[in-house]
Amino acid sequence: MWRSLWRSIDRFSLQYFKYVINELREIKVVHKANRESVVDILQSIVEIVTYGDRHDPAIFECFMEYQVLAEFVRLLKISRNSRIEAPLLQYLSIMIQNMDSEHAIYYCFSNDYINSIITHQYEFDGGDLAPYYVSFLRAVSSKLNRDTLCLLVKVHEDVVVAFPLYSEALKFAYHGEKMIQIAVRALTLNIYNVSDAMVYQFVTSPPVSEYFSDLVQSLREQCFHLDALVHDKEETSFPEKEKELRMATDKIVDDLYYFKDILCVGESRLSGLVAQNLLSLLIFPVFFPLLQLSKCSGSDLSAVTCLYVISRLLQVVGGKSVVNSVAGIILYPFMTSSMRDTTRGDSGNGSFQDKSFVTHLNKLEMQCSGLESEGAENIERNCLFGHLLDYISSNSHFVSCPWDNKLGERCFKSLILAGNDAGKIAGIFPWW
Repeated sequence: MWRSLWRSIDRFSLQYFKYVINELREIKVVHKANRESVVDILQSIVEIVTYGDRHDPAIFECFMEYQVLAEFVRLLKISRNSRIEAPLLQYLSIMIQNMDSEHAIYYCFSNDYINSIITHQYEFDGGDLAPYYVSFLRAVSSKLNRDTLCLLVKVHEDVVVAFPLYSEALKFAYHGEKMIQIAVRALTLNIYNVSDAMVYQFVTSPPVSEYFSDLVQSLREQCFHLDALVHDKEETSFPEKEKELRMATDKIVDDLYYFKDILCVGESRLSGLVAQNLLSLLIFPVFFPLLQLSKCSGSDLSAVTCLYVISRLLQVVGGKSVVNSVAGIILYPFMTSSMRDTTRGDSGNGSFQDKSFVTHLNKLEMQCSGLESEGAENIERNCLFGHLLDYISSNSHFVSCPWDNKLGERCFKSLILAGNDAGKIAGIFPWW
């Protein structure tokens, strides 16, 4: 009754704000019986703080003086199966998203309050808490800059040893809900774009760096799933078949755009790590069986799926470095066909193939070295060729074998059509 009277008088006054804070402090335990009143208090506090951040500095001074964020942390600890976590995270997200004052944001991120909320032991199984939690993490990441980022990491001897915001977010990277996956990727890009050297070192060092190899492995699994759909023998209606293929290809393209966004950050350690994983876990394993540069096995992707994946890689990720590397591998059998004929009698174990391949790449690298750099959106050329040579030297199964001219023509067609989306899809999946 009295709170209703306060609301009718002036719900954004400093006096009413102090009254609501005192009500919050009087709560000793949160349970199902008082849950609604606690949620009402949280809503009032967030509304008043948001108003005060823009119109009344005295309100935020009171917010700091009474250490309201510490009260939020306390609420999480005294909650007993009341499901107070979801509304608390929701209102915190709203408050952080609507803060304009750098002073207010800096205070909220200090004193380890945010990290305490992030690392609280939530129960995500079987509930709808995950979307609220990840939304809160994303809201925090949206306010990061070089001044506030340092407040959320734990540093020992100039080395970041813990970054709860990033580490906890990655646990939801492969969540079944698409919107949660999107939020996690947006969060990671917000962090990468802050340009903090110590954080870059943290995210590119094991075990945290395994996130990037897991991403490529996931992309590779999606490619095999697409391949299975393409060669599915079951009778399926055309609309249903088309829908399945579009969903599978959309997932692949989404991942490629995410890789491009990471490369566009322009940080050499990030670019190098992404390049290494793309080349060693996706491009080389896909290309070598396709071009018959290695012994094919029953577990390889079919030619049509390989060509689709590579053409989409060229179109989405793009860049001279990627195109030159892919083109160099595709053109290699043509450039060495005459040499193979003349040396077939002298080389019986395939060792010439390995050496000539490395020689060709060295020449190609020298030819490309004169090109001007395209900027942060492209993978470093030396990095690409370096990883390629490492991959070749670590795999001893390359063999000399005839080149299929028809397959070569399809490779060229996929490259030529790389700028024409409709033509490329029609050429690779003729039933579309």
